[in-house]
Amino acid sequence: MVEKHIKITEEPSNYDRLDEMDTLEIVANINNEDKKIADAVELVLPQVAKVVDETTTRFEKGGRLFYIGAGTSGRLGILDASEIPPTFGMPYDRVIGLIAGGDHAIRKAVEFAEDDTEQAWKDLQEYNINDNDVLVGIAASGTTPYVLGGIADARTNGILTVGITNNPGSPLAQSTDIPIEVNVGPEFLTGSTRMKSGTSQKLVLNMISTALMIRVGRVKGNKMVNMQLSNTKLVDRGTRYIMEELELNYDDAEKALKKYGSVKLAIDALK
Repeated sequence: MVEKHIKITEEPSNYDRLDEMDTLEIVANINNEDKKIADAVELVLPQVAKVVDETTTRFEKGGRLFYIGAGTSGRLGILDASEIPPTFGMPYDRVIGLIAGGDHAIRKAVEFAEDDTEQAWKDLQEYNINDNDVLVGIAASGTTPYVLGGIADARTNGILTVGITNNPGSPLAQSTDIPIEVNVGPEFLTGSTRMKSGTSQKLVLNMISTALMIRVGRVKGNKMVNMQLSNTKLVDRGTRYIMEELELNYDDAEKALKKYGSVKLAIDALK
């Protein structure tokens, strides 16, 4: 079967003879390509906002947000999910990232793991995924079998699906409830989607998770008032947040933070 969509992510680079460029020319040209990413993401903001609103509704009912992907895309999903507990004080089981090949694949590629159309659903079933949850499939190509299989099974089971891809019109875009198609153009290094495509995915994931956490009340003003106090830097940051909000001196603010365990609880108790 002839594919009807154009794989922009596989198109030749706008640059040639990379190996003949001097170092400054290489990095300047990479930077020139990177400047295009934010503009491409801007075009999909309505879809991103829709994902946030739909996920918020489900989250407030106890639902969860799942990311699935292979290679760079899978790692980016795991990265975003792993930052939610320390940044927003959320339990680890509310935003979950899964990668083809399992956790071993985070650091080392697992041969042909992304080609299994059934494994994603098996991985998701270990978490008892259900129709209160949202599944986001991430694939620059939009053709990754691991992701497509998981999305298909999720839709069959009434789960809202989202596809983040860099190839408009790809199978992933066509098979999800909310497609987010970020056309960043050909990569500087032909086919290397860890570059512009990966960066665009990171930007979109940042937006989804951060906006979601704001919508569900994990942020006050512009502060991370529910962050985990897991090191001295974060204790100091939390202390300064309390100082600013309650007009306390540093020592009293620090005592309040340690007594109540979070910025939000300290402020709520003392305000």
